[in-house]
Amino acid sequence: MVSGMGLFGIIIIAVIGMVILISKFKWHPFIVLILAAYFVGMLAGIPVDDVINLIKKGFGGILGNIGIVIICGTIIGVILEKTGAALTMANTILKVVGKDKAPLTMSLTGYVASIPVFCDSGFVILSPISRALAEKSVTSLAVMATALSSGLYATHCLVPPTPGPIIMADTLKADLGLTILVGLAISVPVMLAGYFYATKFARRYNIEANPDMELEDLLEKYGRLPSAVKSFAPIVVPIILIAFKSIADFPVHPFGEGAVKAFFDFIGNPVTALILGVGAALLLVPDRKPGDSFTFTATGITSAASILAITGAGGALGQVLRELPLADVLSSSLLQFHMGLFIPFIIAMILKTAMGASTVSMIVTSAMVAPLMAKMGLTTEFAKVLTVMAIGAGSMTVSHANDSYFWVVSQFSDMDTSVAYKCQTGVTLIQGVSAILIIQIMYVLFA
Repeated sequence: MVSGMGLFGIIIIAVIGMVILISKFKWHPFIVLILAAYFVGMLAGIPVDDVINLIKKGFGGILGNIGIVIICGTIIGVILEKTGAALTMANTILKVVGKDKAPLTMSLTGYVASIPVFCDSGFVILSPISRALAEKSVTSLAVMATALSSGLYATHCLVPPTPGPIIMADTLKADLGLTILVGLAISVPVMLAGYFYATKFARRYNIEANPDMELEDLLEKYGRLPSAVKSFAPIVVPIILIAFKSIADFPVHPFGEGAVKAFFDFIGNPVTALILGVGAALLLVPDRKPGDSFTFTATGITSAASILAITGAGGALGQVLRELPLADVLSSSLLQFHMGLFIPFIIAMILKTAMGASTVSMIVTSAMVAPLMAKMGLTTEFAKVLTVMAIGAGSMTVSHANDSYFWVVSQFSDMDTSVAYKCQTGVTLIQGVSAILIIQIMYVLFA
């Protein structure tokens, strides 16, 4: 097997190849990641049959762990959109923060909505509400779009069960409940950093809202909206259950070691928790339209297919990388600078900026970092979680023209490219830097 700097060179070539194929030639990440797994494995000297077995093992292993969770999260997102629950959430938050703080309403709504769904989908779902609120509050659409985009981005990159963070937690063997709690703690100031950027900087650009529908028209479109409790339940219930499982697993055994602990271990397992979340989401479907339950579920499953393919391919590449002596190679180069959590942050930032896809950046970086954890001294439960956060922060930095989310935000908000660079690219830079600084402070104080 190849070792030393030759191995490092193979991985660099593979990464450059992935960047070119995804960004320039627009190949689907699923194909690129599988080809990268073959390329790295075979050039590194792993026997061909072993490479194939590693790819199958990695693909099936990661989907076996989190495939159901991803599907359930996607179903929940579809139902929140189709039943008007997303509008209920926005209205509820608007009543709490006040009508004069419409941008904060969109930041908070995006923050909650992006926990189970991709930020791209979340922006499309919430864009009509953002336009309607911009018109009603006489606020530039640039401000509202930037606030919404940054709110979605905060949880998209930092809080499971969003696919990227949950994949990282699985790859790095980080406690999922603790990852959720820490992710929520870090993502709140990251969201607020985006909100302040939107209100202080994006307001320089005046974009008329021109809504297709007024807020009243949206309310009329959905008819009778679901209650706030029912609307938030599909997101909040799984998070609470997963958190309780983590508490039950604390070394001090707060719930004992008997039936109560077993109950929380069962109900707080991510698969069980998300299934219950889907159950809560299905309660949003009106009784007069029972057929919609099947339709919305089928739509969610279809929407999840691409995410599952990319996730599985990332697992395949990760399994190959885990077979290689990466720690020995990097211990004599990058690790000697003792950069700690800045190493995963920088790797993820480079991949994100080069390839554009945050989730792919998270998958590839976590696979590269997993064999290095011991060498970097990141072996405690809290250190593993902060490593997940550091990769998430890097995967925020930055969204620009090679990122599909950049174009979703700009096209659905009537921004020209130059304004989108100043608003979308600017706010993601601020969020990524804010996140890693908060993470580093937490590491110094608590790790």
